[in-house]
Amino acid sequence: MNYILFDEATMRTNLLPLTYTRPVAELVIGITSIREKWNALLGTETSTLTEKYLSKKYPLVEKDTNVLIDASVLPTPKLVTAIKKLKPNQAISSTDSIIAYCMSNKEIGKSNEHDDMQETEYNGDIIKIDNLWDLYLYNEEVIRSDFARLTADRKSQKISKTNVVIGNVEDIFIEEGAVVEGATLNTKNGVIYIGKDAQIMEGACVRGPFAMAEHAVVKMGAKIYGGTTLGPYVKVGGEVENVIFTGYSNKPHDGFLGNSVVGEWCNIGAGTNSSNLKNTYDEVRLWNYTWNTFEPTGQQFCGLFMGDHTKVAIQTTFNTGTVIGVGANVFGAGFQRNFIASFTWGGKQSDLEKVLDIAARMYARRGRTLDKVDKDILKNVFKQSQRYRIA
Repeated sequence: MNYILFDEATMRTNLLPLTYTRPVAELVIGITSIREKWNALLGTETSTLTEKYLSKKYPLVEKDTNVLIDASVLPTPKLVTAIKKLKPNQAISSTDSIIAYCMSNKEIGKSNEHDDMQETEYNGDIIKIDNLWDLYLYNEEVIRSDFARLTADRKSQKISKTNVVIGNVEDIFIEEGAVVEGATLNTKNGVIYIGKDAQIMEGACVRGPFAMAEHAVVKMGAKIYGGTTLGPYVKVGGEVENVIFTGYSNKPHDGFLGNSVVGEWCNIGAGTNSSNLKNTYDEVRLWNYTWNTFEPTGQQFCGLFMGDHTKVAIQTTFNTGTVIGVGANVFGAGFQRNFIASFTWGGKQSDLEKVLDIAARMYARRGRTLDKVDKDILKNVFKQSQRYRIA
């Protein structure tokens, strides 16, 4: 069977700015992306039905018969078993929302595609990423489930005696090539996963649930609290709590960040701090791209959401519930605005070519090349986000 992870339009907009540059399936939660979880449990590669401007990098693969799965839903063994039983014109739904449906390639993309579907209500528990804050809210739980899947019947590297382990040493898994020396690792509240060739430097204190991907680095003396994920090649220092760093981004210096999600290729300058709790303890309101206004989140703790390729100057201060778009350069005294548009420098419109040039330099630092496909995506996002910028 051919499996396709589809982006539901409203969901994509709710998850901006992170989904400006990727399909929903490429969002990271737990230890891996949503797609990697589906691929592992389905036992095959999935493709993506998403916006046209993203389709060259994330192409759609169609066959005579296809199962389309809502990419904002995280897989479980029980759900995957139910999906694998689907036949043409059958669907699985939950609370008036389609989770998955089976159809021919001729029907993909039609507006009336669900009209004659035979729907079955799924009665199992699911995690669905409806809003930006769902990523950090569910991150602890998903780290635990990913850890169990990724480490089953495998043996961890031996933990160096230079480390202090609080809790069960069996709840720490260290992949090949990783280096952990002189750190404090606390597993009393959750597991700790250390990816291939990653490094935790001396003096760092890490509390689970925590995960770091390949080549990620925790700097000396860092304080890392539970519910935190470091994607590949991420460097983090200072104090971090319940934060997802998607990949290739840096926050290597002192400063606090909590209840937040940071995209790829971002850099956060030394001494930068972000509030995640109002002095009044009120519910946090957050910029919503669907309604183009600030909407209530139902959350008391809510920090910063940062799109790809954004750079932040030293000693920058962010207020509770801040959303920053793609390719922004943030600097200036005092608290920054709660919504910062894509491709702005100090709040004013920036030069697209300058952003592309900086992105190419950052790629080169990681041995990567900013190719035409990536440039075209950023150019498209620049056009989409024009309405939010001040000339």
